[in-house]
Amino acid sequence: MMSERNYKSELVGVFGCPVAENPTIVMQEAAFKALNLNFRYLTIEVRPQDLETAIKGILACNFKGINLTIPHKVEVLKYLDVIADDAKLMGAVNTIYVKNGSLYGENTDGKGFLMSLRNEANVEPKHKKVVVLGAGGAARAITVELALAGAEHITIVNRDEKRGQELVALLNSNTDCTAKYASWHETFSIPEGTDVLVNATSIGLYPNVSSKADIDYDTIKPGMTVCDVIPNPPSTLFLEEAKKRGAKTLDGLGMLVNQGAIGFKIWTGMEAPVEVMKNALRQEFGIK
Repeated sequence: MMSERNYKSELVGVFGCPVAENPTIVMQEAAFKALNLNFRYLTIEVRPQDLETAIKGILACNFKGINLTIPHKVEVLKYLDVIADDAKLMGAVNTIYVKNGSLYGENTDGKGFLMSLRNEANVEPKHKKVVVLGAGGAARAITVELALAGAEHITIVNRDEKRGQELVALLNSNTDCTAKYASWHETFSIPEGTDVLVNATSIGLYPNVSSKADIDYDTIKPGMTVCDVIPNPPSTLFLEEAKKRGAKTLDGLGMLVNQGAIGFKIWTGMEAPVEVMKNALRQEFGIK
C-alpha cells in the first residue's frame, strides 16, 4: 500500500520587470530547504500592464504571498485590501501576504536595514543624526523606518531637488524627526556630527563597481557608521573609502537578507535561518 504523499508546494515568489537578475530565490529556497519546508519561490516576470491580473492570480492560485520589485512597488497599492502604516507613509509595498482571503501589504526594506544597523553594527537609531544619499525607493523606506525608530535629524542629499524636498516634507509632516534637504551638484562634504551615513543610490552597483560617489571622503570621520544598500558586491568602493578613514561600515548584504527574513516569517510563521540565507547569497555572488 502506498504511503500518503503531498505533491502540492506552498507558493511564494517575486513579480518584477525585468526580474531575471533578482537573487531572492537563492536565499529563500536555501531557507526552505534548511527548515524542510515544502515551499517554492518563483521568479515571475510581470509586465506593468498585467500587474492587476497577476495580483488577482495570487488568490486564484492560492499563493501564500509575493515580493514586488521594480516597477511594481508603488502601483500595487491600489490592488491591496490592507496596507501597513509605514508602507503607506513610504508609498510603496515590497511584500504581500494573504490572510482570510485578503491581500495585505508590507514594506520590509527599511526594517531589514534597521535590523542590520542594530544587530550587525550595534547602532541604535534613537537620537542619531543621519545623512542619506539618494531619495528613491530605498531611501524612502530607510528614512521612514529610521524616523519612526527615533532618529533625531535626517539630511536627504539628492541631485533632483523636487524629489529630495518631497521626501523631506513627508518625514517632517508624519514623524517626530527633523529632516532637511541638501543639494548634490558638486562634491558633498559630510556634516560634522553625523552619526550614520547611508548610500541609498546605485553608485557602485554591479557591474559598475568602480563608480565613485561625488563625496569628500576626508569628511568621513572615525566614529561614524557608514552603510551601503548595495548587496553585490557587498564591499563597495564607497565602503572601502570609509574604512580607510576609520569609520565602521555596514554592507547591503545584511539588509537584503534581513528584509527577506522578515518576509520568510510573514509567509511561513517561522523564524528564518538568517546565516543559511546569507551564506547562500555569498556563494552565489562568489564572496569568500
